[in-house]
Amino acid sequence: MIATETKRHINVQNFTYQAALAASEKINWRVEDLIGPDRQLDFNLSFMPEKLARVEPLAFLSPAERRALNQIRGNAYLCIFGLVEEFILPFVVDHVRLDLGSDDYRTRAFLVFAGEEAKHIQLFKHFRTEFEQGFGTQCNVIGPPAAIAKAVLAHPPLAVALVILQIEWMTQAHFVESIKDSRELDLQFKSLLRYHWFEESQHAKLDTLMLETIAQSSSDADIKEGIQGYAAIGELIDGGLQQQVEFDLDSFERATGRKLDENERKQFIDVQLQANRWTYLGSGMSHPNFLTSIDRLQPGAADSIRQMIPMFS
Repeated sequence: MIATETKRHINVQNFTYQAALAASEKINWRVEDLIGPDRQLDFNLSFMPEKLARVEPLAFLSPAERRALNQIRGNAYLCIFGLVEEFILPFVVDHVRLDLGSDDYRTRAFLVFAGEEAKHIQLFKHFRTEFEQGFGTQCNVIGPPAAIAKAVLAHPPLAVALVILQIEWMTQAHFVESIKDSRELDLQFKSLLRYHWFEESQHAKLDTLMLETIAQSSSDADIKEGIQGYAAIGELIDGGLQQQVEFDLDSFERATGRKLDENERKQFIDVQLQANRWTYLGSGMSHPNFLTSIDRLQPGAADSIRQMIPMFS
């Protein structure tokens, strides 16, 4: 049975390929313009907004130690973005390849999308090198990207499209609500996030259109399977976040020379796991535009997502 008419029309925001392409063409930056010897990170300042980093509740750490943890979180943040873009890139390319001739604006918009994701991956690789040189300690991040991409892309296309859409709206929420107007963050780190956000703001619109296209040829069973697959990928991500918190704790102790006791380690892990869950899951799941898309796929499905959000807050 073909998906019902309700499921076919997700694009309530009236996004178009032509408008997204036009907006992207006005944004023209190169990796070399944003990072290099004359654009150094300031390790005297925080990189991440407290709303995401949540280092202040760890009162047993000194201000310098909380700042170091904040910077470790900033490194992981950009590295994880680079990681997820390594499965977004092939997914977008495969999607546009299926129908190259139906709409020239669609083809061009998605090819620009793919090119920008490749550029972001390169930017974040350069950032990691710059970070470790300035920070002085190697900080491990979950991976390898190819293995994570393989695990994510093994799920139904609708499931992957939903995860990508959540990530794109998450990016918007982070920058607009916590980063854009902050005066406390390192300007170089903030600049990387700003230029990333410029392009991701168009990607969120294109992802909405991509989800709509996939839904148009999906049966009720396909959509149910897609939503289940989305939840399964969420569990995969959550497992990765638990590992990332362990990595961050190890990086923190090596960078500061501070060995936490058992109670401090437990509090560190509890606070930072919830911070990571909010950063990478809750803040995207709760975005109104993402919930709208979920409900248009399957009426009532957004209610089950809303019930999950407190677990990731």
